[in-house]
Amino acid sequence: MVKPSVRIAVLTYRRAEDIAEAIPRLVAEAGLAVAAGWDVDILVVDNDAGASARETVARASADSPVPVHYEVEPVSGIAAARNRALDVSHDRDLLVYIDDDERPVERWLVLLLETYLTYSSAVVGPVISQFDREPESWITAGGFFTRRRMPTGSPVFVAATNNLLLDLGQVREFGLRFDLDFGLSGGSDTLFTRQLIARGGRMVWCDEAVVYDIVPANRATRRWVLLRALRSGTSWSATSLRVARSVPQRLWWQAKDFGSGIARVVGGLVRLLAGVVTRSERLRATGARNLARGAGLAAGVFGYRYHEYKRS
Repeated sequence: MVKPSVRIAVLTYRRAEDIAEAIPRLVAEAGLAVAAGWDVDILVVDNDAGASARETVARASADSPVPVHYEVEPVSGIAAARNRALDVSHDRDLLVYIDDDERPVERWLVLLLETYLTYSSAVVGPVISQFDREPESWITAGGFFTRRRMPTGSPVFVAATNNLLLDLGQVREFGLRFDLDFGLSGGSDTLFTRQLIARGGRMVWCDEAVVYDIVPANRATRRWVLLRALRSGTSWSATSLRVARSVPQRLWWQAKDFGSGIARVVGGLVRLLAGVVTRSERLRATGARNLARGAGLAAGVFGYRYHEYKRS
């Protein structure tokens, strides 16, 4: 059997140290897959119009046994960079997205590909956070960096592109693109994967294909994690409105997300107050997290979005 061709796509923006460290690890992963009979190459999409990563990528990939391609996407925003990866991968069968600040475990790519062969669907893997500096106990207690885990083969209905394998044949069949309206607010991957499922696609989980997300100190703060929770809520509401295919569906999603948002706000306030009374850091932190996400869900119904990736 001829195995599908594979491309690893890593997006970057002015993070020279991260991309310099990421490329050798991705080359090693690609090499393991090549040894298992796969045709693999690597694509770096630089979202800096000034092509600031070009020399770093050239140095880091100089001795690579697998091809490493470099593309510049001058349009600001992660959605445009994701689309560039799609556009230049017309000759590939599978596309695997990973972030430049993530480090995969050994055989990560092989594990994703084996899961793809088993289930013939898009594949999502877990992301585990590691910290430049250990965050304060409030952030840990609130579970702000705790992500889902589930058995391999479990169906997935929404995913990010930080550890995602896509069947490009299916993507082309469904006419999927990353929506540029979400380029600076985030959420284009949420919308993309929700549309994939809505149009008849399928995603499954591969629990062994872990990547480690390296969290810098400036993201392990109360302000950053609460704004991320808020943004997550607004993005979900905004993508719900895009997924809706009719006015009744749109109204249903608006009511559902608004009701869910208000319920989270109320529940978050109750937890927060209970935490103050009982001096429970866990209750205070989880209450604040739920309140922020709930406020985002409710505000997003009315068109509010927090532009997390806005550049000065």
